[in-house]
Amino acid sequence: MTGMSETEDVITRFWATAEARDWAGFAATLAEDVVYTMPQTRERVRGRDAYVRFNAEYPGDWHLTVQRLVAAGDEAATWLDFRVGNERMVGITFFRLDADGLTSEVTDAWPEPYQPPANRAHLAERY
Repeated sequence: MTGMSETEDVITRFWATAEARDWAGFAATLAEDVVYTMPQTRERVRGRDAYVRFNAEYPGDWHLTVQRLVAAGDEAATWLDFRVGNERMVGITFFRLDADGLTSEVTDAWPEPYQPPANRAHLAERY
């Protein structure tokens, strides 16, 4: 087994500090000019202070678990299990690190679950 890449380490710390509400530790993973984008709501947050505050002020008793982390070079993607109270969501987040190894771009995608078409029930099992 190989060691964790720098990119994997930064993203692992990003999520661990977010889950722990360690906002100083979270800020330490971010470039000062980080840009956060959420295409579904067409929101963009610019800058470390604003992005930390955006997360710190997110409503509800939320928790996250990283299901998968894939990193290559200065980019990474994570698949999250995200919960707010009894509501469960799946999140996919894409990252880019800058030359200093800090998170410079974050893009969140929050796919909505839906019922599959009945005409393919014979091809797939539900879980």
